[in-house]
Amino acid sequence: MFTRLRPVLTLILILAATASQAFETRATAAWVYDVTTQTVLMDKNADTPLPPASMSKLMTINMLFEALRDGRVTMDTTFAVSSRAKAMGGSTMFLQESDRPTVDELIHGMIVNSGNDACVVVAEGLAGTEEAFAQQMTQRARALGMQHSVFANASGWPNPDHRMSMRDLGILAKRLILDFPEYYPIFAETTFNYKDRAPANASNRNPLLALGVGADGLKTGHTSEAGYGLVGSAAQGDRRVIFVITGLASEKDRAEEAERIVSWAFRQFAEKTLVTAGTRVASAPVWMGQADSVGLVPAADVRLLVPALVQEGTSAEVIYTGPLRAPIKAGDTVGEMIIHVPDLPDARVPLVAEADVAAGGFVKRLTTAAQKLMAEYLGAPAAS
Repeated sequence: MFTRLRPVLTLILILAATASQAFETRATAAWVYDVTTQTVLMDKNADTPLPPASMSKLMTINMLFEALRDGRVTMDTTFAVSSRAKAMGGSTMFLQESDRPTVDELIHGMIVNSGNDACVVVAEGLAGTEEAFAQQMTQRARALGMQHSVFANASGWPNPDHRMSMRDLGILAKRLILDFPEYYPIFAETTFNYKDRAPANASNRNPLLALGVGADGLKTGHTSEAGYGLVGSAAQGDRRVIFVITGLASEKDRAEEAERIVSWAFRQFAEKTLVTAGTRVASAPVWMGQADSVGLVPAADVRLLVPALVQEGTSAEVIYTGPLRAPIKAGDTVGEMIIHVPDLPDARVPLVAEADVAAGGFVKRLTTAAQKLMAEYLGAPAAS
């Protein structure tokens, strides 16, 4: 009786007549995401667990931000520096065992200086040991929907068991931007020099911050195994883009590829209103109602990214299980519209009933029953 139906329609959208060109990145893995419209613009090996190098420091930073939010620490809380933290090689904020850096200083040390020593101090300060902290990071990552991340340490120091996917890093970046707006501006700071100890190591390595492209974060990474990578974000106008790349051969390649991706993401896609709220996109038959059909409409404007250069228009199909059973209230979700945009993942939009449809009275029920009996007798479909 009730059947899943897929009426197909074409959305009227005037687009250019030139074929779009897919972006070919030199990165071995990449994920590009438009935050404003929640659209994945690029997915290249994005779910493959890879060595994340210092980009995984974002998870340590997230854990510290959560401790701030929960009141377990404040920006003025001080942490001890262990001999293990002091002995960390690689990028450093040059901590000594006699230091008692504040949470504020450690955040700057991790973000701007990429300090491995700062990460160990945070791990030991929050969890007692770096090993315990790494386990907590892994558990928290799962809770946040990061399904391809396993942490062996707090800094991204090379370890065969320390892995993240580019999509997971993007999920983490989105969280840091949207859930911690009070701390996110630190990612755009270009210098930090703890106690004037490291003038040669005080600069943020993010190559986009000085280019005037709207970049304001987040974290570079490099090891011989991982290559050069970057978790970046930029905002232009009403749009924000997050991108994650890895596997580049040099700092120069990383900088060039990051700038190319930002330019492509903002210039090759345009945000358009495809359907306004309340516009009827289909009608569905109603079973045993005072009306025989009801309009299906989106509850809010449908705004999507579309490629600036496409060959064909955007199409859509409406899906609902019909006929719909009365009574129906205006605003009830009764179906969905799947929009097919060239070169992008399908977008799914809930559809709601345009109006109330009350249940039919005795006469309607009697008439419907009679029609059904007659249809069965004649072998024809029953009316609704």
